[in-house]
Order: sequence, then C-alpha cells, then structure tokens
Amino acid sequence: MSSIAEQLAKAVAEHDGVLPLDAALVARDWLPAGRRLGLGEDQYDVGERGTICERWLGSTTHADNAVGPDDEGISYIRPASGAPISLAEAISADPAAILGQDYARSHGGLGRLAKIYDFAARIPFHIHPPKDQAAKVGRNSKDEAYYFPAGVEMGAHPETFFGLHPGIAASRRADLLLDQLTAWDSDDILQYARAYKQMPEDGFFLPSGVLHAPGTALTIELQEDSDTLAMFQALNAGKIISKDLLYKDVSETDREERGEAALLDWLDWDANGDPYFYENRHIPPAVFHESESGSEAWIFYGSTKFSGKRLVVRPGQTYTCREHGVFNLLVWRGEGRIGGQQVLGNTPGSDELLVVHDRAIQDLEYTNTGTTDMTIIKFFGPDINPDAPIH
Repeated sequence: MSSIAEQLAKAVAEHDGVLPLDAALVARDWLPAGRRLGLGEDQYDVGERGTICERWLGSTTHADNAVGPDDEGISYIRPASGAPISLAEAISADPAAILGQDYARSHGGLGRLAKIYDFAARIPFHIHPPKDQAAKVGRNSKDEAYYFPAGVEMGAHPETFFGLHPGIAASRRADLLLDQLTAWDSDDILQYARAYKQMPEDGFFLPSGVLHAPGTALTIELQEDSDTLAMFQALNAGKIISKDLLYKDVSETDREERGEAALLDWLDWDANGDPYFYENRHIPPAVFHESESGSEAWIFYGSTKFSGKRLVVRPGQTYTCREHGVFNLLVWRGEGRIGGQQVLGNTPGSDELLVVHDRAIQDLEYTNTGTTDMTIIKFFGPDINPDAPIH
C-alpha cells in the first residue's frame, strides 16, 4: 500500500467516510470576478493569473489555464491529522476506497466536475467539443448543466444566449459564423443567438456542440470532467480576448490546414437550432420527497453522465437518507452536522464534503442546528443514479 493510500485509509477511518475538502479556487484572466464566492476582498485578485472567478468542488480535474499552479482546480482532502491529500492522487492510489470496488472497476474515476462560477460580465459565446473532436487532442467532451441558486445578486446581465436562430441552423449558415471568427473584432456574433433570462431556483442542461454565453447569475454547474472550449466571441467586457482561446483545444493539424473553419465541425446544428430548445433543455428542480424534516429535489438531470440533488433540511430537524454511490456535497446555506462533521454554508473550508461509496450507501444523518433552512447540493458521477429523470 502506497503512502498516499495509507493516508487516505487513515482519513476515511478518522472521518467515518465523510471527508472534509478544502476549497479549490480557480482564476481566469478573461473576465472580472463577481466576488460572490464568500472570500475576503483581498483574496480575489491573483496578479497575472487574473481573478478568482470559479470554485471547483470535489475536483480531480486540472484547470487548463496558461498561467497558474500545477494543481489548480484539484481538490484536497483535509484529514484530522497530517497534510492535505490531493483527491486526484488519492483516487489514483486506491480508487476502490473512494469509488467502491464495482464502480472502480467500471469507471476511471469520479467522472464529473462540479463548480461554482462567479463572473461580473457575461461569459463570451463559446462551445465545448463533442466526443470525436475532443478526442483529437486527448480530452473529454463537456456536457454540462446549470442551477441558479436563490438569494444571490444576479449581476448586470442575468440572461444566457443559447444556440442559434432556427433558420440559421436549418440552412447551415456557417458563413455567418466564419466571418465573425475570421474578423475577431466584435461581439456581433451574438445577433445569431437567442437569449433566455436566468431565474432563481431554475436550470438548464446543455450538451456538447451547442454555442452558449452564460449570463452573470451566480451558477452552480455540474459537467463532464473536462476543461475544454473554443471561444467564438472576440469582444467581451470591453476588451478583445486572445484569439488563442478560439484554438485552445483544436488539433495542430486542423488549425494549420483549416484555420477558423475547423471550429465549425464542433457544432451540432440540429441542437443549436432546436425550435423547442427551452422545452427540451430546461431542467427546473424536480421534488421527489417531502417530509416534516426536509425535502429533496433533482436539480441536475437529463443525462447518465452526471446527476445532482438539492436537499433542504428544516431548522432543528435531522434528515436521514442514503445514496447509490460516492458523491460530494456543498452546504450552500445554513449550518449543522453531516455524518458527525460540523458544516457552515457559504464558508470555504467548512462547507464541502466527499462521502465515499461504502459510507454513501448507508444511512447518513443531516442535522440542521441553525435557525434557517440548511440547503445542500449533492453531485454524482456517471451511472450512479439510474432513477434520475430523463428530463
């Protein structure tokens, strides 16, 4: 047994399989931070790296930034004694201890990435590669889903552009997009898309291959474990962003031989132009259990690649439930105890846990010791919740 595996075994025993996680903070240099992540004002600006705009949750995925530490985006287990343990290294050293024997044999890891993103300006119109295009550069595709929590300032532009106008997509007007990518001097590409207002306690599911420009609402996101994209919008938040972000995950051969036109292969034209995009991609919370002690709802669903739940525990109550497999959680609001661990919402370092498989499949108690609701978001990887809604 490796030293990391030994440290992990000790941490699992110390915490009865409910492992505290340190906050994994991620900087971006192409947009200003919304400063709603619960950090001190002096913690957001990180020099040449930009500003802290995202927090990754239960992450084994490295943030693909040009400048930054080698472990940016990676979560760390915080044991009761000893040094923090990289979650990525822990799973590599002893996958069964976290994932369970059967799941570890059939899956290479947690297989999903959860995050909070927090931008003061709309994210530029961009796209994530479908499986075949991502494979060209050794990466994964990136289906993703969004949840907009209530009680947070929505920002200056709480609307998201999704896809393309149906007529443009149906006629495959690639020339309209190519002209914008070639010029790389404006945000005019947004004229070809439709915008949807972001509403509190609401959400969307977005497959790879669909263009989107997420609005400024603080967003809790669950996605495939990948940090791949291509920016399609040059001008954003008052400045021209580097065109390197258009080509970030394009193979060298495609870039040299086809230039900007190579990015058009990433588009799922039918999905982008779906005239019933809202009906087919909108995923509001779906409550499936209510009791005196609390309620549970699906908030990330529509795919076997990942799923997620919102648990609300009433003041002074204890809610008991079990899951099908390993998951991580964020205490969004409130305070209490989860499996014996003290938690405090919206407080990095005290609001994030990983529940290993062998503990997750047993009854786990969530006790609200505060005077307001305790709201918890749970994140699951592929194939763990076959009972999640299809849509």
